Amino acid sequence: MTTAEPVTRTSPYQHYVYAYPHKTAYRPLSDRPLLAELWAGEPKDALSLYLHIPFCEVRCGFCNLFTRIGAPDGLTDAYLNALERQATAVRDALGEGPRFATAAFGGGTPTFLTAAELERLCDIAEHRMGADLRAVPLSVEASPATATSDRLAVLADRGATRLSLGVQSFVDAEARAAVRPQRRADVEAALGRVRETRIPVLNIDLIYGIDGQTEQTWLHSLDAALAWRPEELYLYPLYVRPLTGLGRRHPAPDSRTGGDPAWDEQRLTLYRAGRDHLLAHGYTQHSMRMFRRADAPPQGADDYACQTDGMIGLGCGARSYTSGLHYSFDYAVDMHQIRGIIDDYVAGDADGFARAQVGHRMTWAEARRRHLLQSLLQADGLCLDEYRDRFGSAPADDFGPELERFADRGWLTDADPAALRLTPEGLAHSDAVGPELFSPAVRTAMAAYERK
Repeated sequence: MTTAEPVTRTSPYQHYVYAYPHKTAYRPLSDRPLLAELWAGEPKDALSLYLHIPFCEVRCGFCNLFTRIGAPDGLTDAYLNALERQATAVRDALGEGPRFATAAFGGGTPTFLTAAELERLCDIAEHRMGADLRAVPLSVEASPATATSDRLAVLADRGATRLSLGVQSFVDAEARAAVRPQRRADVEAALGRVRETRIPVLNIDLIYGIDGQTEQTWLHSLDAALAWRPEELYLYPLYVRPLTGLGRRHPAPDSRTGGDPAWDEQRLTLYRAGRDHLLAHGYTQHSMRMFRRADAPPQGADDYACQTDGMIGLGCGARSYTSGLHYSFDYAVDMHQIRGIIDDYVAGDADGFARAQVGHRMTWAEARRRHLLQSLLQADGLCLDEYRDRFGSAPADDFGPELERFADRGWLTDADPAALRLTPEGLAHSDAVGPELFSPAVRTAMAAYERK
């Protein structure tokens, strides 16, 4: 008599895949290659520009982003000085003719900066990097507490086309449970100020899966957001990550070994309720997380493709992408470690900024995975002709076993012979689909990463 092998449950919540490879797969580059050499043969006619501000007024309990709470006197000025030195070095390395198709300020919280400092941030993007912020889509992240009238006026005047406000919940008790101290009255006041500036696109971020949240309170938050008729809504499942505030209080079960079935089911139930609610209110789904009002003004350049075009990241938490190397600075979650990395960045000189320091080298096989991931996790899916034109093969040739597993689970549809597309249930499981496509090399590097 034999004993059956135990069935290993796969949690639908493995990783939020917003970039591939994951930053925990990056390692120090011993050769520290010159940026001028990395970018010499790269197409530079449709680049994305990202400026990172690593400061927040508070740190939310779920946050594992690279950011520190507050800034001692003089630190934001010193940081902008370093950002300007880096921009000068990067612009010199790019040579003649780079064109930016999109721009974004993220963090942290870019609006942690004062209005005058935001003016300077825009000047760095325009005068040092050559980006015309009034001619390309410019997205800026903000928090309710820092979305003040003077800051918003600067952003509107300098060409911001999208303002993303991290609300997370309109229920005060849920905000406290997520360790995000805010009052709904303050959130509503901030939304009013954003609308007064007439920035074309307002995005509201909301989180589901918070302790104590119910379907009723979740729909209450959605309705409170819908009252402002935001052009976009992002619905994020709550993750409890190591070294975060929530992670220290209540460590979550490892999703790789099954996670917490009850919590997973709660998140899936809330996700489906939220998705259906937004679809019924005239929104279209663009990914597991992103919903856009059907009559919203378009965002994004017609000639920009995130699967193929390069990114220039400025700031100590920003990534940059060439076809052969993804690179950044060191990464941490622990506050003490973050402060040290910011201090090192602020002290950086032109020679250091002219070289890549930490990164992951991209092979042609990894480029295939990145293209598949960044296409398949969008509602529109992957265009088979574009994939074949770029790689000379079909996704089924390169990823047959993985795609067969997805199809067996009901996550792939064959309704469109020209595209590879997830079903609605496949989109719901995007955070399991994406990690399953990670290469063995990236998995190994991520597993060996020492958290700090």
